[in-house]
Amino acid sequence: MAQKILIIEDEDGIIHLINLYLKDAGYTVIVAKDGADGLALHAREHPDLVILDVMLPAIDGFEVCRRIRAWSKTPILMLTARIAEDDRITGLDIGADDYLSKPFNPRELVSRVRAILRRTNNQVVEAVQKTAGNQSVQEGQAEAKSTTLLRFPGLTIDLPARRVEVNGREVALTPTEFDLLALLAQSPDRVFTREVLMNKVWGYDYLGDGHTIDVHMSALRKKIEGDSDLRYIKTVWRVGYRFEVKARSTSAS
Repeated sequence: MAQKILIIEDEDGIIHLINLYLKDAGYTVIVAKDGADGLALHAREHPDLVILDVMLPAIDGFEVCRRIRAWSKTPILMLTARIAEDDRITGLDIGADDYLSKPFNPRELVSRVRAILRRTNNQVVEAVQKTAGNQSVQEGQAEAKSTTLLRFPGLTIDLPARRVEVNGREVALTPTEFDLLALLAQSPDRVFTREVLMNKVWGYDYLGDGHTIDVHMSALRKKIEGDSDLRYIKTVWRVGYRFEVKARSTSAS
């Protein structure tokens, strides 16, 4: 069956454009033109992904995102005409998986939809495999766990459980934030360019620009470094990022 995409958008021209490209890519599309109808349609249709405009009548996109996250892990791609980085970070903080600024290339939107759904599907497969493994494998669990649990001063990353703790307290990361952190933390001190990060996390058909990585990194840093005396992600000027544990006073951002 074709995967179902819910568009919550009030501009007819944008709805027509997205609908055209998504259907051509093989997706089933359903549409709501305001936040209230979008929430009702989401609850009834259980879409595989939501494309959500920020500026909506009745209930704005930020509030729609919050309410969907209260009951569902459906991937959310936000559309925004706002250019301020704080607005983009707000969307990521409340649970959006990615954002796209208007005006946008519809081919890029389809590429991001494919990448998000591919990543989500891979996570489901990993969860099923983990469950099957727990039922059939009784030996060697301690050894296996030691290879999938990354421990650093003040920071623990459980790769199979996709769980992160900072100073013993769990921190809720979006799927993209976790993937970026896990990738960096598994290769400490290796410098990853923005292009490599986009290719590895989003997929090789991803058409986004490097600033997308910067916004996700800013949100990730806020969550894992905000209440810590340590810094874990270092910006390598004009190149990209690397994982490096340093005290706040000596860490360059």
